[in-house]
Amino acid sequence: MSSEKISQWQMVELNKEFKLTESSDIDLKKGEVLVKIAGCGVCHTDLSFWHSGVQTKQQLPLTLGHEISGTVVAGDAKWLKKAVIIPAVLPCGECDFCKNGRSNICRNQLMPGNDFHGGFASHIKVPSKFLCPVPPSVLKKYKLEELSVIADAISTPYQVVKKSELEAGDLAIVIGVGGVGVYGSLIAKIAGAKVIALDINEEKLLTTKANGIDATLNIKGLDIKTIKEKIKEHAKEINAPKFGWKIFEFSGTKAGQELAFNLITFASTLSIVGFTMDKVEVRLSNLMAFDAKLIGTWGCRAELYPEVLNLIANDRLKISQFVQTFPMSQINEVFKNTLEHKYTKRSVLVPDFN
Repeated sequence: MSSEKISQWQMVELNKEFKLTESSDIDLKKGEVLVKIAGCGVCHTDLSFWHSGVQTKQQLPLTLGHEISGTVVAGDAKWLKKAVIIPAVLPCGECDFCKNGRSNICRNQLMPGNDFHGGFASHIKVPSKFLCPVPPSVLKKYKLEELSVIADAISTPYQVVKKSELEAGDLAIVIGVGGVGVYGSLIAKIAGAKVIALDINEEKLLTTKANGIDATLNIKGLDIKTIKEKIKEHAKEINAPKFGWKIFEFSGTKAGQELAFNLITFASTLSIVGFTMDKVEVRLSNLMAFDAKLIGTWGCRAELYPEVLNLIANDRLKISQFVQTFPMSQINEVFKNTLEHKYTKRSVLVPDFN
C-alpha cells in the first residue's frame, strides 16, 4: 500500500477535453512498483485514441500516455529511487512469443495508456520486470523527462531498423521525419546507411540534414513518378545502390504508405511503422516481381532498450534538439496543436500538479 496521491489527466470522451482527477491509497502487488513520472511524450497513437476513435483496451475514462520516464518511489526494494524508462509494451516474459525473441507482440502484453492508466499523470503503477534503468552517465547529459521519448519515438525505429536487416552502405529512404521518423533516419545513418529523408515540412528536413543525413527531398505537391526520379538522382549523387533499398514509412498517412509501396524496387525491404485508419490501394504483385519484402513492427522489445540507451550514453545519438517540454496542465492545448501539426519536435508533458 502506498500513501501517494495520484493526479491524472483522463480522456473521458472522444475529442473532448481531458479532465483532472485524483486518487490515493494505491495497492501494489508483488512485482509492481510506483513510478513518479518525470515526463510523458505525446504520440500519434495517443491522438488516434483521442481523436480518430481507435479503441483502447480499457474503457473510458482512461489516462493515456505510453512514453514514460520517472523515478521509482514505492514497491520492489531493488528498484527504489532508480530512474527508469517504462517500455511502451510490457510483455509477460513467459509465452512462446517472449521465449522466441518476439516479446513486443506478446499476447499477454500490457500497454500503458491502453490496457491500464498511463503516463499523463503524477505517478503510474507498473510491473517492475521489464523496467529499463537509466545510467547516471546518461542523466548527466539529459533531463529524465527528455528521455521519456525512448519508450516509443526512439525504440520503435531502432527495432525496425534491426528487423529490416539494413547493412552499412545500403540506401535507406525515410518517409516522414517528424517525432519518430527523424530518429529512424538518424539510427539508419548510425548503422552505416546512405539516407534520403522525405517530408512535406521544410523545417523538419533542414533539421534532419543538419544532423548528417545524406540528402533530403520535399515531396509536397510532387507526384509519385517525379519523386521516384528525384530519389534516383539523389541516390546517384551520394553513390548509393540502385537496388536493395530499405524503405521506412513513418508518416502514418495514406499518401505516405502508397508512396512507400511504389518505391519498392529489386530486393527492397519496405517497413511500415506509421499508423493510419485509411485504406490504401497497392498492387501486391510488385512484391513478387521485385522479390521484395514487406514487414511491420509493433513497438520495441523491452530487451532492446539498453541498446538504445547505449547509443545515447556514447553520444552516437543526440536527442535534446528533437524534444520540447510543456507543463502537463497544458495537455488540452498540446493535443489540439499536435493534431494541427503546429509542432516540429516531439512534445513531452511534465507533471506540474500542486
